[in-house]
Amino acid sequence: MLLLAVAFIVAFVLLLYMVSPLISPKPLKLPGAHVVVTGGSSGIGKCIAIECYKQGAFITLIARDENKLLQTKKEIEKYSVNDKQVVLCISVDVSKDYEQVENVLKQAQEKLGPVDMLVNCAGTSVTGKFEAIEVNSFERLMAVNYLGSVYPSRAVIATMKERRMGRIVFVSSQAGQLGLFGYTAYSPTKFALRGLAEALQMEVKPYNIYVTVAYPPDTDTPGFAEESKTKPLETKLISETSSVCQAEQVARVIVKDAIQGNFNSSVGSDGYMLSILTSGMSPVTSITEGLQQVVCMGIFRIVGLFYLGSFDSIVRRCMMQREKSESTDKTE
Repeated sequence: MLLLAVAFIVAFVLLLYMVSPLISPKPLKLPGAHVVVTGGSSGIGKCIAIECYKQGAFITLIARDENKLLQTKKEIEKYSVNDKQVVLCISVDVSKDYEQVENVLKQAQEKLGPVDMLVNCAGTSVTGKFEAIEVNSFERLMAVNYLGSVYPSRAVIATMKERRMGRIVFVSSQAGQLGLFGYTAYSPTKFALRGLAEALQMEVKPYNIYVTVAYPPDTDTPGFAEESKTKPLETKLISETSSVCQAEQVARVIVKDAIQGNFNSSVGSDGYMLSILTSGMSPVTSITEGLQQVVCMGIFRIVGLFYLGSFDSIVRRCMMQREKSESTDKTE
């Protein structure tokens, strides 16, 4: 009886693996495709643009700093695979004026054709204790990290629906899966992208448009280096529990998942665990993915509780050390 049950389970799993590709989206072909990358002048955005260009895509880079854009354009063009490829640069703040964003994307599509894949990578970060962060920083981060993804997506979605194809990528963060000390201004903006992506995916899936939410870990970028200068001690100690990834590695994973139409994109073992733990009601691209979530959820929850316990211990220890130091200063 036991052997029969095991055989049934094995046969069921094998069937899922066989059926899964039949219901998965058809991969997007990058050669000749038009890929738009916001925040594309540095960091993960630049590496995503390079990765797509290496695969034969036409690239539109969008960022605020025109000089950095032109410098990045020269760097990307070194990786061309044919003489027809083009890198178009547009200097605009994607978080301020929707009509301006819509107009520049119309111009980009007139020059390079309809957008096949939009990668929303524009973002910024502020770290610090909740009460120490300037109130206007909360507004600024929500504008850049959330509305800076809403506006470009809104500008291309109608054309994608007409063509019955497209990919939209939202670059969130592991801080958009798990709220951490010091990220009270940043985390909510990245969590918001998840809600936007889930709702949007339900709307556009019938049109053969697939949304990907990427959750990169700490990544070696200029933005990360700048952020690290103001991190509270607790945040630094918690960050030390995981390694820092290279932007090129993160970009390759994001591009691969976006091409396949995967909803979740994560890097490394910690990222895989977090994606399953926070999957909730998020869509799955294949039956296999759903099965993995069902099987691993309980085990990963136990592991996650140990992580949370260690983080709480770090915060409590830092608080006690700070209070002790302040008490010593007063007595002196």
